[in-house]
Amino acid sequence: MELASTYNPADTEDKWYKYWMDQKYFHSEPDEREPYTVVIPPPNVTGMLHMGHMLNNTIQDILVRRARMMGKNACWVPGTDHASIATEAKVVNKLKSEGVDKSDLTRDEFLKHAWDWTDKHGGIILEQLKKLGASCDWDRTCFTLDETRTEAVIDTFVKLYEKGLVYRGVRMVNWDPDALTAVSDEEVVYKEVHSKLYYLLYKIDGEDGHVTIATTRPETILGDTAVCINPNDERFKHLKGKRVLVPLINRSIPIIEDDYVDMEFGTGCLKITPAHDLNDYEIGMRHNLESVDILNDDGTLSEAAQMFVGKDRFVVRDEIIPELQTAGNLLKVEDYDNKVGCSERTGAVIEPKLSTQWFLKMNHMAKVALDAVMTDEVQFHPAKFKNVYRHWMENVKDWCISRQLYWGHRIPVYYLDNGDFVVAKSAEDAVRLAQEKSGNKLLTISDLKQEEDVLDTWASSWLWPISVFDGFNPEKKEIDYYYPTSDLVTGHDIIFFWVARMIMAGYEFKGTFPFKNVYFTGMVRDKQGRKMSKQLGNSPDPLDLIAKFGADGVRVGMLLCSPAGGDLLFDESLTEQGRNFSNKIWNAFRLVKGWEVNELLPQPESAAKGIEWFAHKLNQTITLVDDHFSKFRISDALMAVYTLFRDDFSSWYLEIVKPGYQQPIDGATYKATIEYFDKILRLLHPFMPFISEEIWQLLEERKEGESVMVSNMPVAGEIDKKLLASFELTQEAVGGVRNIRKQKNIPNKDSIALSILDNTGNYDRTFDAVLSKLANAEELTFVSEKVNGALSFMVKANEYFIPMGDLIDVEAEIARLEADLKYNKGFLVSVTKKLGNDRFVNNAPEKVVAIEKQKQADAEAKIKALEESIASLKKS
Repeated sequence: MELASTYNPADTEDKWYKYWMDQKYFHSEPDEREPYTVVIPPPNVTGMLHMGHMLNNTIQDILVRRARMMGKNACWVPGTDHASIATEAKVVNKLKSEGVDKSDLTRDEFLKHAWDWTDKHGGIILEQLKKLGASCDWDRTCFTLDETRTEAVIDTFVKLYEKGLVYRGVRMVNWDPDALTAVSDEEVVYKEVHSKLYYLLYKIDGEDGHVTIATTRPETILGDTAVCINPNDERFKHLKGKRVLVPLINRSIPIIEDDYVDMEFGTGCLKITPAHDLNDYEIGMRHNLESVDILNDDGTLSEAAQMFVGKDRFVVRDEIIPELQTAGNLLKVEDYDNKVGCSERTGAVIEPKLSTQWFLKMNHMAKVALDAVMTDEVQFHPAKFKNVYRHWMENVKDWCISRQLYWGHRIPVYYLDNGDFVVAKSAEDAVRLAQEKSGNKLLTISDLKQEEDVLDTWASSWLWPISVFDGFNPEKKEIDYYYPTSDLVTGHDIIFFWVARMIMAGYEFKGTFPFKNVYFTGMVRDKQGRKMSKQLGNSPDPLDLIAKFGADGVRVGMLLCSPAGGDLLFDESLTEQGRNFSNKIWNAFRLVKGWEVNELLPQPESAAKGIEWFAHKLNQTITLVDDHFSKFRISDALMAVYTLFRDDFSSWYLEIVKPGYQQPIDGATYKATIEYFDKILRLLHPFMPFISEEIWQLLEERKEGESVMVSNMPVAGEIDKKLLASFELTQEAVGGVRNIRKQKNIPNKDSIALSILDNTGNYDRTFDAVLSKLANAEELTFVSEKVNGALSFMVKANEYFIPMGDLIDVEAEIARLEADLKYNKGFLVSVTKKLGNDRFVNNAPEKVVAIEKQKQADAEAKIKALEESIASLKKS
């Protein structure tokens, strides 16, 4: 078989992905097996693959592929999110570039453009995920705005309304003046900005004197309806019951008292603008204040402002200052750093704004969902995120679920001419309900007007684990098999947006949790710790990385620096390391397949012992990998397999069993080697699906339809810890010989004599044949006293000698031994000190204390042997 000298991912990845698809290995149907279900966190339909997607979906694919190999019916459901605000913003910008304004279009005309955009760009990201190797059941691809998901959203809105959990009301909301819609608290990002703090004088109505307030938003004074002081503030007792005049417009407003005012902050006097500040709104509610909304939806000043009407709020901020100065109302201006809330999607500065919106009551659902996580019915990995979750759930507010957009699920509310409304799943139901409510049997759909607002995007994706299986349709039974899902992999930045709400929906609509485990990935950052972004130019294109290093190399590289819940400091050198690991696997495969096999040859003892050792080492690693996966330590699981192959299999096992130069290998050893290679490839497959498939297919003759991805994951067998410990001593001995060869420039092909001093009678000869081969020792002899004219090294209490004749440099050897002696004496002091600590001895596990005592005994034996060797050399 002619094998390429280096592994080329480009030659294999598309080939094997097509093969898996053709064989329908990714597709799942309910059967008698245990289901393993994962739903993809749906990326924005118009999105492109970024590094965060790469990490998230790599981890999902690892979990899914492993479950499939463990005999479970793995179902990974892919899909995309319609992303109301983000997608509408892109369509609006596209139209604007073509000279078309959204306001010039009807709803239906705009939606046609939006669907055209979605048809063109939607799903690109899912195609990109295939390049990564994602083994999703593509037959099940869903879209949050498709017919099935839309029916689920409308159905649940109606049910929640009928239960009294959905209501319409005027509340203070976060208003995005660019997107012209309300956004939730979780969609507001707070940024540190350099601002100005303006100290303004408000004249006391009807007398001389003034009060001073400080504000970062002088344009909002036009909406002031009170000035507030703390009732306990002695400085302002003379102001109680008085009124002040709003600068420039001279509107008379009351001075009120409220404990909310911090006497130590600012001037101690607070301007109250109920229409444009959440805290002011609450104070205004308590004191029955008038609310003057001075802003239009687009952030320009309204007629209610009386000045600067139609101008943008930030233009007014600049223009109002000279006016205040001229009028004598500006005391001073200071530099001031503060945090400003911005829309996550558009970047616009958020305006608190009174608005009529639809809300969902959260208290009861939040309590149920909180209990589920706190009792570990739903487990978070890492568990530290339970505290973040609890804080939010204990302080949850009613969810503003309406958005003033066209793109999304239109709220199923239908208004009558008199302002009454009905909530219905369809226009037909709405007419029937409206006729009943009004008593007018002649009402038709033309007499009703449907709500213009759409639902928040998260009001569809919170149903995702249910709706992807059409779980609100009583005729569909798949939900009973696949739900609850098994594991969710997502970023901790959407723990409130999505995770908490899915848990609420699960209990509300299905009476149980939506998933058993939540694995939180960290943020992907560059090696300087900066968040990766297009703006900074520090985010590589994932497809470029795959083209350069191969999908397997990128997957390994990302996981090598990805602790659960911790930020990933990405460095391209890690993906290079992943590619190099692929090449190491390929080179090991080429070595093994290059051996000539002779079935008639007897098996050498060294090979038999190497095979015996590796069986236990492999079982130990499988056990460790199983444990890591049970604790969602995905990176640690990869590292265990990585180390097994790189160190144990490639560096030790293959060295032990490989035949001499141009010599054949015996059949028994070759057969065992192929079996071990097969098992390692199966362990590697979830992490490195492409190269593991390529080599597995070439390792032995395979039939059409066979694949490593549907083979069984290796199961751990017996582990002889004593045998493994014995091999570690042999490794140390081989290392000792190799060090001396290096020091004395003795080629590895030159055989040596090796003598072993065993004063204790406890020397373990289990792997002597391996030692002889790897040390290239023509003979192993056992001696009862030190060998003169030899270089030596120690492994535990045993001393090894390589006779050097007249070649030994006595002074250099004494210096080396004295350095070793100094180290061991220092080590003995530290161990003795630890064992002399009663607290350690009494509290540490018995096993730990025993290990320390063994270290002490070994160090004492080494020191004694080293002192004797030094003394012997000094005599010679």
